[in-house]
Amino acid sequence: MEITCTRCHQAVLEDNCYCPTCGLPRLQYSAENVPGQAPPERFTEPVRDASTVDWKRALPLALLLAVPAGLLSSGASPMSALGLLWMAGAAAWVVALYLRSQRPAWITTGAGARIGFVTGLVGAWLAFSASGTTLFIERVVLHRSSQIDGDWKANIAAGEQLTEQLAAGMGSALVAEEQVAQAQNRAWMLSPEGHAGGQAFNMAVSSGFLLLFAIGGGALGARLQARVRRPEV
Repeated sequence: MEITCTRCHQAVLEDNCYCPTCGLPRLQYSAENVPGQAPPERFTEPVRDASTVDWKRALPLALLLAVPAGLLSSGASPMSALGLLWMAGAAAWVVALYLRSQRPAWITTGAGARIGFVTGLVGAWLAFSASGTTLFIERVVLHRSSQIDGDWKANIAAGEQLTEQLAAGMGSALVAEEQVAQAQNRAWMLSPEGHAGGQAFNMAVSSGFLLLFAIGGGALGARLQARVRRPEV
């Protein structure tokens, strides 16, 4: 015998405890053979839609894991090279913790991506702030401006050398106009404004990648949890 799911209106076998389409659980109350009781009644437990997110539960978890992930991904951390993995793992972990107290115990990929977005947004902002604060302390408090400027000049020179090598490999040389533009760009990049702008741009790009990996980690975590916990018939 088949009945109809009260949420998605798809056919469900009477013996199934979950709807095979949307995962809605069903509870059955039976007053069979109990004198004075009403006939058997079937009702459905109110549950959350798997495509929505309970932010009262998800937001504290996202904040809890985004803080260490953001700090580990910042320029102040010796393990910042693994920043993308920190953020993706934190977002996937948030999804796993969030689903422990949810019914149904799985969410859609889009819902997981939204949780990852919030986790990545907090973590990326914290990584950007920590990197900027560390750079300010090294330059102003620790008086390492000469070392920082020297490293910046070395990076610019390495970039120009790479450009010249690529041009030589293509069998061409920089024309006069390109050489003038390169010299102007070098002068601006070596200025205090250019140095500050370049550092801010690099940190912003890094934060953007952290956000993207957090979104991907949340979506992947939701997909993996759905495979494990979603009931199948």
